[in-house]
Amino acid sequence: MKPYLGETRGSLAVDMRERLRACLLPETEAAEVRGYLPSAIWRALADEGLLDLPLNGEDFVRSAVFLEELGRLGYAGVRASIGVHAFMAAAYLAWFGSEALRARYLARMRAGEAIAALAISEDQAGSDLSGLQCSAQPANDGWLVDGIKRFVSNGSQAKLFVTLVKTQARRHALAGCSLLVIDAHAPGVTRTPLNLLGWKSADVCDVRFERVPVPRENLIGKADKAFRYLMQGLDFERMVAGMLALGGAAHSIRLLDRFVRQRIGHGAPLSVNQSIRHELADLIAELRLVRSFGYQVVTQHAEGRLGSGDASILKLRSTELARRAAGLCVQFHGARGYLSDSEVARLYRDASAGTIAAGASELMREMIFDSVDAEALLD
Repeated sequence: MKPYLGETRGSLAVDMRERLRACLLPETEAAEVRGYLPSAIWRALADEGLLDLPLNGEDFVRSAVFLEELGRLGYAGVRASIGVHAFMAAAYLAWFGSEALRARYLARMRAGEAIAALAISEDQAGSDLSGLQCSAQPANDGWLVDGIKRFVSNGSQAKLFVTLVKTQARRHALAGCSLLVIDAHAPGVTRTPLNLLGWKSADVCDVRFERVPVPRENLIGKADKAFRYLMQGLDFERMVAGMLALGGAAHSIRLLDRFVRQRIGHGAPLSVNQSIRHELADLIAELRLVRSFGYQVVTQHAEGRLGSGDASILKLRSTELARRAAGLCVQFHGARGYLSDSEVARLYRDASAGTIAAGASELMREMIFDSVDAEALLD
């Protein structure tokens, strides 16, 4: 809890907030229209050292503060793009990749020169990865990869894909899967941008691999052992998504608080209405509770003891809170909140994706149920 309660965390948050706003805010609206972050943003983030933050260990609290402040900017597409590149994809390379693989790719990622994407989900393999079909066949001291990956953030701009593939045909797909780094410009790679309801700047694409050659040295870890890497990586991904959504919830709540205090209706601010005050009070109370728990989870990860249950709790509660806060923003802003080009409408569209990406809320509830000893909690 010390990283959350201490003065160091507060001053770090202010510093991160100022640096992120300077790097990102001038370009965010254009990125929403364009559909991806321009190379100038990646270079600016790299110059500030924000693409080379710790992925574990005691200093990970710096990364957690960064993630929360990135969420507070109020652009979920931006935070998804950066989160995937600098944390989710980077973690597989940093933790399980060979020294040569890290030297080849990770340094360029941290310099903002090579944008990374995660190519995991498929049409029949989303929350349940056992339906995985994308395969890698041995060929020429490497593999030829065939298949289609869906909903890949950073899809059109990525220089590399951290890709989950079947390398053995077994009954349960994950028992014979591997992680490969695939060059995005290799022959046989096709990217198709998707027109999503929200997350406009996340550059979400479908990616098709047709006999794409991948050298053996681009294997992450050991062949056929991706399951063990995924278990650690997916828990980390859910924690990262939870901290990003926590910042997003805080942004919506702050926007709502300012609006109801300033908006005059029937001669008085909306905040004189008890039902509105109570709705806002509930949001604030839950935000503080979830943030406190979030930094407990961050501490667990920093100490090497992050569990699936707590990572799932954080992801579930923060994304659901962000969605509820955005929904109340729309409701209390009235017709203004329903304008498609309003900030409030964008927050609502974006928040809906948060409860689906990195594991849908329904899956999170199943994982919580399976991982927690309810009797021990109730004693």
